[in-house]
Amino acid sequence: MSNMSDGEVDVQVESGELDILKAIEVVLRKADDLARGLRECVKALDRQDALLCLLAEDCDHAEYTRLIEALASSRKIPLLKVPSKNDLGLWSGLAKRINKTTNEPKKVVNASCVVIKKYGESNAELDFLLAHLKSL
Repeated sequence: MSNMSDGEVDVQVESGELDILKAIEVVLRKADDLARGLRECVKALDRQDALLCLLAEDCDHAEYTRLIEALASSRKIPLLKVPSKNDLGLWSGLAKRINKTTNEPKKVVNASCVVIKKYGESNAELDFLLAHLKSL
């Protein structure tokens, strides 16, 4: 399993440059089925329902990180690390509300691990992410 900085590639998209973090954000927001939190993620990984596992690098518990990494590795499920559990929570829909005037999230719940069980609609970001996974 590799960090995102290994082999990071930029691709030109209509709205500008696309990097792996932006692709992960869009894919998470459009995903049809996600597992969030330790219990749901472990179940999805164990049952091999997972297509992709995302783990926050700033996770507070080393045991949690080792468990998720071991399950993903043993089940041959791709694992990507994102820098912030706050971002991971926001991208996976764990914000309590959005400020209507500034469009900023409030009360974001951190997520140390998120598993994508079903990708949403096909788009440039999903294609970029899948190409990145193949290159690992």
